[in-house]
Amino acid sequence: MANQMKETIQRLAQQLTDDESLPTDQKVKLLENLQKLSPPLQSDRWIFRLVVGFLGITVLLTVIGGFYLSIKTAATIPEGLIALGSAAVGALAGLLAPSPMGR
Repeated sequence: MANQMKETIQRLAQQLTDDESLPTDQKVKLLENLQKLSPPLQSDRWIFRLVVGFLGITVLLTVIGGFYLSIKTAATIPEGLIALGSAAVGALAGLLAPSPMGR
């Protein structure tokens, strides 16, 4: 759905640039407004970077915490900590794997 919206916005932008009846200042304003329509996940790369960073930090802290608990206290690692680390690894794999739709 996001690809379809992106293609529609690109076609509309091309039609605007090809239209000779519109003044240049109006074309610029309309094109700026079209760029604002793109979804933030498609246009803002910082969201993706932050999510990957936080998930990576979660994985690292989980591993470090698990080692600390098993070495220093000789206690078993809590299941919640294992679940948190596993979920973060799974989320990272899902985010970093290539999309089959992009082929």
